Amino acid sequence: MSIFGSMKTAVSGMNAQANRLSTVADNIANVNTTGYKAVSTSFSSLVLPSSGGNYNSGGVQTSVRQAVSDQGDISYTTSGTDLAISGDGFFIVQGADGTPVLTRAGDFQKDDEGNLVNAAGFQLMGYSYDSGSPAVVVNGFDGLVPVNVNQDGLTAIASTSGVFKGNLDSNAKIPVAPATLPSANLATATTDTKKVSMVAYDRLGNKVMYDFYFTKQSVAAAPPPAPPATAATWEVAMFRNANAAVGGTTSFPYSAGGAVGTGTLTFDSNGKMTSSGAVNITDGVTGQTIAMDFSGLTQLGADFSGTGTPNGQAATPVKDVTIDGDGIVYAKYEDGSTKPLYRIPLANVASPDKLTLMSGNVYSANGQSGVTVTGFPQTNGLGTIKSGALEGSNVDLAGELTEMIESQRSYTANSKVFQTGSDIMDVLVNLKR
Repeated sequence: MSIFGSMKTAVSGMNAQANRLSTVADNIANVNTTGYKAVSTSFSSLVLPSSGGNYNSGGVQTSVRQAVSDQGDISYTTSGTDLAISGDGFFIVQGADGTPVLTRAGDFQKDDEGNLVNAAGFQLMGYSYDSGSPAVVVNGFDGLVPVNVNQDGLTAIASTSGVFKGNLDSNAKIPVAPATLPSANLATATTDTKKVSMVAYDRLGNKVMYDFYFTKQSVAAAPPPAPPATAATWEVAMFRNANAAVGGTTSFPYSAGGAVGTGTLTFDSNGKMTSSGAVNITDGVTGQTIAMDFSGLTQLGADFSGTGTPNGQAATPVKDVTIDGDGIVYAKYEDGSTKPLYRIPLANVASPDKLTLMSGNVYSANGQSGVTVTGFPQTNGLGTIKSGALEGSNVDLAGELTEMIESQRSYTANSKVFQTGSDIMDVLVNLKR
């Protein structure tokens, strides 16, 4: 056995314990860092070949392990832009150099330009709704842009579609003459029709009211052995409310060309619609077409009822920005309506614990971690985004203090081995004297 060998072994032991103490120090320093993942030190022996009765001491080497896949505790905050991931996945962020990287640190706040930036200065990335509902790029970061929540000024959205639901009374009367149908736009329009109004929006966000008239046109007796219920056809006629006649007892005749849309709705003997229910409003004044869907109507033996829900939005200022569990960033307006602005994706790798750790609590993929796969929250095994919450560090402080004590004791023991080897060398030197 070499005395120098035992001293070198002791040195490797001290170095190993110093590395262990370094990981403990890093963990304790970041115990309150948002999304921080604990690191630990693993030891493996180095064995040198020995022969006969001689034993050559080897040493020890260390490697650092990351607990990236371990979930930290989630705590709720008062900021709606604080985001936490419950489950697997990482936020995609970019630094000043524009390179996309991964992080679990979701303590995002608006910077001076309105971009969401975390405490380390990394911008949150997402897909914009400017060109419609976004699609995820599963094997890359193409199409991602910084999420900007500055929504100053007013926003108006023209109505392009609407849905009308309700019931048409199966006991309604049929007009005796075509001239009494609302679509004829005459003052003799029948009183047996049912009327309801709906508000839509033009390109400037102005409210435009439309009057809907539903009139029973015909009835077809059901063939035996069906019950005596009947199938029926109804007319729907739509007019601009602003064009209604004034000063009389009826809104007819409407000016400016009459109806802006007419259609036929048919129902079977069970009161279910058999036609498509699609009828367009073509408004020459606003220059827009609104595709109405009446397929939700029924014809049953009950009073008339109906409600319309068009899309579009009046000229309204943004009141707030909200983020849901699917990662969709919404602008919330003063009138209570919402508009999607961005959708935040998540990314993951096959082996998160093998990711390369970088400054700023961010990670990059490498050959050991596997290929980065991108998807929307709650799809393909990815977690849920929680707004107004933060994921804390997964460091166990009590365990780290225990590790620190053990490292100190082991370092001291290795130093004693080195000191003993040095004393033996002194004995050998003194023999020469």
